[in-house]
Amino acid sequence: MNERIPPTTSFKARRTAMVLSGGGARGAYEVGVLWYIFDDLSRMRGAPPKIDVLCGTSVGAINACYLAAHLADPVLGMRRLVHLWSELQLTRVLGFGAKQVSGLPRLLFGGGVAGTGLFDVTPMAELVQREVSWRALARALRKRKLRALTVSTTEVSTGRTVVFIQTGPDVEIPQTAPPRTLFKAAHIGPHHALASAAIPMLFPPVKIDDELYLDGGLRQNTPIAPALRLGATHIFAIGSSREVKGVVTKEGPLAASSRAPGAAFLMGKVLNAFLLDHVDVDLELLRRLNNVIKDGTRAYGPGFLETMSREARRANQPPYRYVQPFEIRPSEDLGRLASEHVRKGKFIGNPFFTKRLFDLLDMGAGDEADLASYLLFDGHFCRQLIEMGRADAHARRDEILAFFGEANDDGNPSDDEESGVWDRPASLTLPIGT
Repeated sequence: MNERIPPTTSFKARRTAMVLSGGGARGAYEVGVLWYIFDDLSRMRGAPPKIDVLCGTSVGAINACYLAAHLADPVLGMRRLVHLWSELQLTRVLGFGAKQVSGLPRLLFGGGVAGTGLFDVTPMAELVQREVSWRALARALRKRKLRALTVSTTEVSTGRTVVFIQTGPDVEIPQTAPPRTLFKAAHIGPHHALASAAIPMLFPPVKIDDELYLDGGLRQNTPIAPALRLGATHIFAIGSSREVKGVVTKEGPLAASSRAPGAAFLMGKVLNAFLLDHVDVDLELLRRLNNVIKDGTRAYGPGFLETMSREARRANQPPYRYVQPFEIRPSEDLGRLASEHVRKGKFIGNPFFTKRLFDLLDMGAGDEADLASYLLFDGHFCRQLIEMGRADAHARRDEILAFFGEANDDGNPSDDEESGVWDRPASLTLPIGT
């Protein structure tokens, strides 16, 4: 159905944001989507899509930093990123030995030093430091290949979200932020990405300027708000959990098993709630706000949106405008895939050690292994998620092509978009104001 956008909306200055969410090893899925977009889709369009703003949280922050550093040649960069994820070995990403075993009581009951986590992330830190060209990242911003890069974290002392932002020339840091959120200018480096990916209990918090930070997904797993505040008119968001619709009346695995759920099972569900599930609430809120604008425009005419925006500006809030988003999520349950992978035990590197580790921590038992899906930094499992991401993106090829539009040199949309006609099956008009 065609829907005419209120005349106060202008697409002349199109700004496309790519939003990458969190989930530990689940980040391999978004690598598959990125691979399709910057390889297969780029060939179809004749050029890679223009990305103005990159926003990442948790492992999405690491992938966002990597992409930002390779915007000069994103096709080659994504192929290299696919190779890196496909060759991962758990023991070369996370450390676990006698020190971690002896530290379990302190981790669970307190008394340890600040920075305690189940795993030693030194190997991950070295990987991020080595594989992301931080100079190239800064150069991409300086040469205006990217307007802004944001990395979302959670400040331990206050529990608020702190979004570190590095911008290109003449791009200002947003002056207003959502509740319990701080926008902070920074020269983004490996410590920011690692802080954003520091899943509580599993990985130790990271210190930045005398403050400790944890996974940004605790309160802002899909960082849409920073993209909106930075002027995005189009948002491409990649999720890391399967969309579930309808009402579930009976859960098969728990109903069929006499075994009570263990700590690993429960922690996996808790992490889902913290890092994944609340994105549905955010999108529902955005849909409600969007419906208010559409209904108000129908009832009061095209001046409704401008009136609302004028009142927002008086209250020192950002004006409202329509934003075209696109969301893609896994077509399968990643927890179940992780369970199957752990049972098979075909890990890269030292399969015996990895299998013993998952058995020791009681991860991978039963039909679901949500916790394991966050930690399976194993090339074979990651490659499976990469291929799923690529296949899911290919299945929506026409929608994605329509979202990014034609490959224009100036990055502006096609004439159809500028005419104000909204006719895209994957589009959802969202207002700024979150």
